[in-house]
Amino acid sequence: MKYLFHLCVSLILWGINPLVTPVEGQLFNMPLSGLPENQEIRVSEVNLAPGQESTPHRHNAHVFVYILEGQVNMQVAGSELVTLSPGEMFYENPDDIHMVSQNASDTESAKFLVYIIKTIGVPVTTQVGPLDPEIILFQEGLRY
Repeated sequence: MKYLFHLCVSLILWGINPLVTPVEGQLFNMPLSGLPENQEIRVSEVNLAPGQESTPHRHNAHVFVYILEGQVNMQVAGSELVTLSPGEMFYENPDDIHMVSQNASDTESAKFLVYIIKTIGVPVTTQVGPLDPEIILFQEGLRY
């Protein structure tokens, strides 16, 4: 019994709680490299009207999108277009150019949460203007 107590205390000190079972329905797990001290996380709710879309942009941040309602089309330069439904996630790395962010429906609204890990003081979004995806892939070195 004493050994079990010491094991539990050790695991708790190492950040692992053996008395708590894993959360059912884990949504996303991705290791991130060490973050500098000047990083912050921002969480926002985004509501898209039917057919609403954004122009090409970038975030210069780690971006995690979790769909709450409706269906949303997402695409970053060099990747395929995906249509996400409630409970699904989308990830953008700091080098991505977000080409498509669009409500997939012309009749229903869509809602999602955005978690952004970024440098403090840096704008959340930077517009990149109308772009030709092939030019972006070559200029940014994203074509493999």
